[in-house]
Amino acid sequence: MMRPIAVAYGRALRSQFSRRMLLLSVVPLLLSLALWGGLLYAGMQPLLDSLTGLFHDYDLFKTSGSVLASLGLGFLKTLVVPLVAMLVLLPLMIVTSLLFIGVGAMPAIARHVSRVQFPDLERREGGSFLGSLGVNLSGIVVFALLWLVTLPLYALAPLALLVQAVLWGWLTARVMSYDALSIHASREERLAIVAARRRQLLLIGTISGLLGALPGVVWIGGALISVVLFPVLAVLSIWLYLVIFIFTGLWFQYYCLQALADLRAGSGTVVPKA
Repeated sequence: MMRPIAVAYGRALRSQFSRRMLLLSVVPLLLSLALWGGLLYAGMQPLLDSLTGLFHDYDLFKTSGSVLASLGLGFLKTLVVPLVAMLVLLPLMIVTSLLFIGVGAMPAIARHVSRVQFPDLERREGGSFLGSLGVNLSGIVVFALLWLVTLPLYALAPLALLVQAVLWGWLTARVMSYDALSIHASREERLAIVAARRRQLLLIGTISGLLGALPGVVWIGGALISVVLFPVLAVLSIWLYLVIFIFTGLWFQYYCLQALADLRAGSGTVVPKA
């Protein structure tokens, strides 16, 4: 079952670097810049002040300093408040990037893949805008809560990277499989494909999650060098998230529509609806 994943990956990679797909990141980027530019301008200093007060009130500077020193990271003691602020904001950046891609890019991605690779695939409209919104919002709430719970794992960078990839994998598999199939598949076909190919969808999402960890590494790693670069690195990270989300959307779209075509041709595995 790895071959369909690899084939869909190759198709997505070729499409990713087409002018049309690169231009798709422009509108979500402008929306993200408008939102995060305003939020960082108006709210960054109050957030830092609040976190500083919290650290003073609960003597967290001493605790965090001891933990960092034990890990050989004592040099980060003076940056602990900006780092915590960035780790709190990071899931919100991911969430808004995903929402803007869903609104501004996924419909165009679906039309592009359908026209290029599956022009004869019948549309059965098994999904809806409200259904997509419900799947997105419920997945995002769970993702954000789990992200906050696992923030202490950033003291152990490799483990944090793995956890982030798994969380991303779950979220993207949940959200993008719905969006990829909502136009062409009936509700029954969508449920059958998701049930039969759950592990493959999660694998695509997790690999995408490993790629999705790169913007966070750029943002936080660069800020360790200079906190002054925080806004610039935030913009770069947002753009990288958008590009990776578009690639992920293409990968899911190619894979899911091929799975739907196979199902209708009788070569896919049909799982009865529960």
